[in-house]
Amino acid sequence: MPLPTMTPEQQAQALAKAQQARAARSALTKELKEGSLTLRQVLDKADSDDVVRKTKVLALVKALPGIGAVRAARALEAAGIPENRRVGGLGERQRASLLAELTD
Repeated sequence: MPLPTMTPEQQAQALAKAQQARAARSALTKELKEGSLTLRQVLDKADSDDVVRKTKVLALVKALPGIGAVRAARALEAAGIPENRRVGGLGERQRASLLAELTD
């Protein structure tokens, strides 16, 4: 299936929109790393924030202080969440299970 042809103006708009989304996701993970946001707060924002909804769960968990790639993957596996799942695709049980796995 061929990609739709876009005018140069449409391409520029799409690139600008993609850059804004990347910057917003980067700011979100930075706030998680710094501890100014908790995972619970981020999951609660998922219903109203499109950036949070489209962010991968693995990226958010890896951004938490003291959690690396291995522990993040184990937490997702224990919670029954595939590594490629986005926050918007999580059900209430999966959210609760993930929070239970990562809460000390």
